Amino acid sequence: MLRVIFWLIVAAIVVAAAWYLAGLTGTVTVGLYGYSVTVATSLAVVAVVALVAMLMLALGIVWWLVTIPHRVAVRGERRRQARGDRAVTRTLVALAAGEDGNARREAARARRLLGDTPQTLLLAAEAGRLAQRDDEAIDLYKQLAQRDDAALLGLRGLFRHAVNRQSWDEAAAIARQAEAVHPGGSWLREERAQLAVRTGNWAQALQLAPGDEAQATYATAAAEALIDPSEGMRQAKRAWLDHPGFAPAALAYARRLRAAGKEAKVLEVIRHAWRDGPVPDLADFALVPIKDATARAREAARIAGTAASHVESHLLVARESIAAGQYVEARKHLDAVRAAGINQRRLWLLQADLEAAAGGDTEAARQAQRDAFAHAAAADPDPAWRCEACGAEHAHWLPLCPVCQTAGKISWGVPKVRTPALIEAPGVPVGG
Repeated sequence: MLRVIFWLIVAAIVVAAAWYLAGLTGTVTVGLYGYSVTVATSLAVVAVVALVAMLMLALGIVWWLVTIPHRVAVRGERRRQARGDRAVTRTLVALAAGEDGNARREAARARRLLGDTPQTLLLAAEAGRLAQRDDEAIDLYKQLAQRDDAALLGLRGLFRHAVNRQSWDEAAAIARQAEAVHPGGSWLREERAQLAVRTGNWAQALQLAPGDEAQATYATAAAEALIDPSEGMRQAKRAWLDHPGFAPAALAYARRLRAAGKEAKVLEVIRHAWRDGPVPDLADFALVPIKDATARAREAARIAGTAASHVESHLLVARESIAAGQYVEARKHLDAVRAAGINQRRLWLLQADLEAAAGGDTEAARQAQRDAFAHAAAADPDPAWRCEACGAEHAHWLPLCPVCQTAGKISWGVPKVRTPALIEAPGVPVGG
């Protein structure tokens, strides 16, 4: 409807113009080289309009002819861009499929069609990496690193190659360059934290730690790594105060105190740590300088008293009571462990030691000892320092698992899944 109205308006304007021209009076005379032409004014106006229209048409044709090469070039560039985009897509598909040959071929085609853009250089570098052509990939990453608009892409690729080669100094230098190019990136922070762990730079790992999970590990390791005694003491104390329930932090602080000759403070720290989280390593460290068995049993009772109902406390007192010849006390604590539903190998081994020491060379003592050993063979596994990431067992706590290279995952406890070797023996009831 609007279109009909538009054309009606146009027709009215044309009719009005024609009516106006037809109503013009007078003549127009044009003279040129002795010749003159006289026409009516209306015809002269029509002739001028026609001449202008023909001139514009001629200029349009000339412009069209002149711009043919440009239009041809633009059309060719569009076709080349389209082919380049298709090559980029095919490169991405090949990379996702792990087809290194196709990826390198399509990446080369994309560079030929689109030039060395950040996208084509990155795809070509990733294709080279997939094909294990490290020299080719590194050269392309270096080209990216030299560009103002894609430096981080190149540096990240170079960083990854350095880490894969375990060139830690080179990786650290590249990380510093990346930090200067793109400060505060979360990816870079995490990578630098992992690099600090790999190189044993625990102080830097502590600064870059992404969350609270590894803070205790990094703080303890950083305190232990310090050479200066006073600074090491200060950092160890800080780690223990910040993470009082983390036994390795208490041990790190206790070691510094013992080196400084502050044995009374060592026992105070161990007792506090035992209260927050009993771990046998704590008591073992505290009792090292005490040689008399009775004195050891007495100090073990003091330590255990901070967490009197805990299984570790009962086992600690039982062990030292057996060594001190306090068999009634030892039996009381072993009975308490069994009453708590614990059926671990160490319980039955202590029971065997008690029966041998208390019963002497009698058949009843030997039979009780054999029964304890039978229970031990079918008992649950003992707690130990185990890596939560790979399950590897370690003799003592470490900040980094040497098996799987995971930091902050070694903790004291029992395996989450029982292994076939720990299935109870036939005919031997678990729990006595």
